[in-house]
Amino acid sequence: MNDFGLQEPGTSISFPLFIKISVTGKAPHPLYQHLTEKSSFPGPVTWNFQKYLVDRSGNVTGRYDPGMDPLSPAIRADLERALARG
Repeated sequence: MNDFGLQEPGTSISFPLFIKISVTGKAPHPLYQHLTEKSSFPGPVTWNFQKYLVDRSGNVTGRYDPGMDPLSPAIRADLERALARG
């Protein structure tokens, strides 16, 4: 499970919320199967800083390229709209 240039080799890291999962390839994790195939923003994950915006109901409401600054005006505007909807 080193889908992005062997940047995280070895076993799962000690980050307290997640374990390592497969994002690309023949057996991606069901989360990424949904994000890339069944969401309103389908398409392959192009690199490990791909970003998705998910609303409080679990709907994918945005997808952003890896190089996009998370604090960009476009992402901030989408976040503010999502928060305003409650």
